[in-house]
Amino acid sequence: MHISLTPELENIIKEKVKTGLYNNASEVVREALRFMKTNEELVYQIKLDSFRMKLTEGERDFDTGRYKELEQKDIESFFQELKNRAQDRIKQESQ
Repeated sequence: MHISLTPELENIIKEKVKTGLYNNASEVVREALRFMKTNEELVYQIKLDSFRMKLTEGERDFDTGRYKELEQKDIESFFQELKNRAQDRIKQESQ
């Protein structure tokens, strides 16, 4: 397998090998890939846990009567309002 790296990435790998913690560039790349895989799994688990918490919260709200029934004609505007609020929140967080 052959991969191309930017000069910046090549320098990072060379610096890691120079520290003596790695014998060669392949070891650095393998370690980076293992870290990436672990990180992806961790992010997935965090998202899944967050989703489960929100689902539990929604179930609790439903059980205690904290919900709103919508008529068929109101569903489109309801979801448009949710979308608008989400977009506003994203804009505020990016400022």
